[in-house]
Amino acid sequence: MWLLYPCVVVIKMKRVHFVAHGGAVQGVGFRFFTQKRANEQGITGWVKNIPNNKVEGEAQGDEQTLDAFLKDVDKGPKGAHVVKLDKEDRDVVQGETGFEVHR
Repeated sequence: MWLLYPCVVVIKMKRVHFVAHGGAVQGVGFRFFTQKRANEQGITGWVKNIPNNKVEGEAQGDEQTLDAFLKDVDKGPKGAHVVKLDKEDRDVVQGETGFEVHR
């Protein structure tokens, strides 16, 4: 006789604030590259340009997917050059949907 037990999978969500320092991170499609990668990977959050040739954002997703996304952000699109990517953990935002480009 086989007994089947329900399986519970716990997905640990994580949120990270990031700042990409250029090199070249503005004027190369960086924000839209970031949004595209986020949408492909199911990451939520936002991204925007800030002064001094930097791009800032917050991204949220399961830990493994978020780590892969941040590696993409650290590389950037063709023509970008990220000198440094600062990351800081933040509190998860419940109910967030989508990934937005802020202006």
